[in-house]
Amino acid sequence: MRLIDSHCHLDFPDFAPELDAVIERARAAGVDTMVSISTRLSSFPNVRAIAERYEGIYCSVGVHPHDAKDEAEEASADVIGELAQHPKVVGIGETGLDFYYEHGPRADQERAFRAHISAARATRLPLIVHTRDAEADTIRVLTDEMQKGPFSGLIHCFSASRAFAESALALGFYISFSGIVTFKKADAVREVAAMVPPDRMLVETDAPYLAPVPHRGKRNEPAFVVETARVLAKLRGLSEEEIARTTSENFKRLFWRIGATP
Repeated sequence: MRLIDSHCHLDFPDFAPELDAVIERARAAGVDTMVSISTRLSSFPNVRAIAERYEGIYCSVGVHPHDAKDEAEEASADVIGELAQHPKVVGIGETGLDFYYEHGPRADQERAFRAHISAARATRLPLIVHTRDAEADTIRVLTDEMQKGPFSGLIHCFSASRAFAESALALGFYISFSGIVTFKKADAVREVAAMVPPDRMLVETDAPYLAPVPHRGKRNEPAFVVETARVLAKLRGLSEEEIARTTSENFKRLFWRIGATP
């Protein structure tokens, strides 16, 4: 079974002491391709350096909503778009709205979100959306921006409602499932995982966070995406090979630049 981890954070300090070993374990588990996600422009050079160093590792460029307050001015569409010209950059984000923690003012989060969307539209790279306790506003912004011109993207680490999923799908978005789908109390997420069209689903770890069962409580890593894929396959009545093939094909369609990257 060959899988793709569409969302992890390989630049985080959690991995620094053993990054080579983490990547080796992922490859041994059948995970040959990983996207290391940017959360701050100030740390993007390190994100990019990791992608440059390893075969099969790619990255995104963007500012997480938690950091929008500190980097809202720097995170202009032009700056993000310029940084996205690097051939190993395959997506824009992660960006979006997080009203659960509200580490940054909502206005700053939305301003940064819209700047990322403009960059995604200009570069044609997929938008990587984080949303928590902000379903209505996330859909409002995406719908409003879609009227200005099309762009593609995905809702990463899905943990929202079925209604939100249906709205995102109607906008043409993909939905990515993390280890949350394996959690005992995540019936609502599993319901969505069972109904998403087969050509719109991806898998991810969001490592080092959200390790799936049976690793829950430990530091997550890309190799563990295998557990998420197994649960997704069972929910949909598919073999593990079928879910791996389907999610990988979807990933390559959305993250189109990888096919054009040496």
